[in-house]
Amino acid sequence: MHKNLPKYYYFINSFNKEHIKNLNKNIAIIFRNYEKPLDLNEIINIKKFCRLTGRKFLISNHVKTSIKLNLDGVYLPSFNKSLKINNYSKKTNFIVVGSAHNLYEINIKQMQGVKAIFIASLFNKKKSYLGFEKFKILKNFTKKRVVALGGINNENLKKLRMLNLYGFGAITFFKKHDNINSLILNKK
Repeated sequence: MHKNLPKYYYFINSFNKEHIKNLNKNIAIIFRNYEKPLDLNEIINIKKFCRLTGRKFLISNHVKTSIKLNLDGVYLPSFNKSLKINNYSKKTNFIVVGSAHNLYEINIKQMQGVKAIFIASLFNKKKSYLGFEKFKILKNFTKKRVVALGGINNENLKKLRMLNLYGFGAITFFKKHDNINSLILNKK
């Protein structure tokens, strides 16, 4: 059992302190910016802010940095297929989560020892689009906790509940909703 594993994840590529402080503390922050080199000062500032406000903070694809800076964890994107993460010494409550778009990637994430698998894209009709039925099929290939990604909005929240998911991750959804308690956090 992984008691400190968040159910909701907000992906950011820059630090907007004012917006994040208005979000529910149960929403973990994942810093993910593949367009520029990782700015350690920015990561340290986000870490301090998240600790001060009592929320979990993970960075994407930088395992060593996440461990070195004593962050809450790391997010392994679908393109990260390395099993080296299993060789690193991590604190007991270090969170490792990762995304997958197909069965092959789900198997890789399981070998990487993730606590939850983000399966994408559920609703967003892009290259990795799965749709509802394919998503349900993929979800059944893992015993790990499943987190939905891709196009989540107010209209499809009820569909998420029908999938019996652990949680979801989003970008736009959290940009539009500073306080989502009434929408999701207090409902099963």
